[in-house]
Amino acid sequence: MKILVIDDSRTMRKLLASYLLEFTSNILEAEDGIQGIEQLEKNLPLDLVLVDWDMPRMCGLDFVKAVRTNPAYAEMKILMITSHNTMEDIGQALEAGATDFLMKPMTEEMLRDKLQVLGAIA
Repeated sequence: MKILVIDDSRTMRKLLASYLLEFTSNILEAEDGIQGIEQLEKNLPLDLVLVDWDMPRMCGLDFVKAVRTNPAYAEMKILMITSHNTMEDIGQALEAGATDFLMKPMTEEMLRDKLQVLGAIA
């Protein structure tokens, strides 16, 4: 499984990557949506993207919208991980094309459970 973690916080990227090592060692990182798109283009196919909402240059919501316009990424699962927690925010993320939503702060167990629900892991 190949996973891309997009977050402007290096600490958060490393934390998420450490959680994901249980499932794969093929983990890519990007610090914003623009770098995320560059990683997608260089590393197709990807199975899963974990993306933060609030980032400079290109936020997670804009990343999701941009990615979902490309049929090459139609099957890729996108998990929005953010502190945005209103029903309106969740609706926006899902409407933009996020597969699911996980609110910060979160634990390794919460991420594992969400990935199981998505069918990304057994």
